Amino acid sequence: MGMPLLHSAEMWRMTIPVDPPLGETLSSQRGFDGAWIHVRVDRVQLPSGRVATREVVEHPGAVAIVAITRDGNVLLLRQAHHPIQRVLLGLPAGTLEPGESPEACARRELMEETGYAAGNVTQIASYFTSPGYTSEQLTIFLAVECEGAAGSIDPDVLITVVSTPVSEIPAMVTPGPAQVQDAKTLIGLLLLCQLRGLR
Repeated sequence: MGMPLLHSAEMWRMTIPVDPPLGETLSSQRGFDGAWIHVRVDRVQLPSGRVATREVVEHPGAVAIVAITRDGNVLLLRQAHHPIQRVLLGLPAGTLEPGESPEACARRELMEETGYAAGNVTQIASYFTSPGYTSEQLTIFLAVECEGAAGSIDPDVLITVVSTPVSEIPAMVTPGPAQVQDAKTLIGLLLLCQLRGLR
């Protein structure tokens, strides 16, 4: 009798190693308090006994929205980003305000950045953007049946709205010269392709 067949998920679970210990935080010191982020420096005792320094950017969390209009277009933005001094193509996105739920933030940011109101909204992903140094967790939503509303676009946001047919999205995220260089946008659009069976 042959060995029983295992599904890939079962095999994956069998090969997961034991998680390493996190280390013990000995002290934390605030280095900077900004409007949205805070920076702290932790002293952490490692399993070996050595004490290491960890610089941490505390972030309240953020959202990104894959927004599809009633006529089948994806709302993308060409937005100026001061830290890198470049304009990138990306999804509508933004930071959670105190006490705000991710879905409420997604609806607000979509209106502020595009002038569109979200129809049905579904969470499709949530991940840590760069866990080596920041606590930021970003949630991606799929919003469908979006339509222009009476709200106005935030004048302080340096953006141009680009309405892109859904059929053109796969070509934007295929290997080769990158049209999309923003990580959350790559993830969101790839998930859209998977969910809609786009190739």
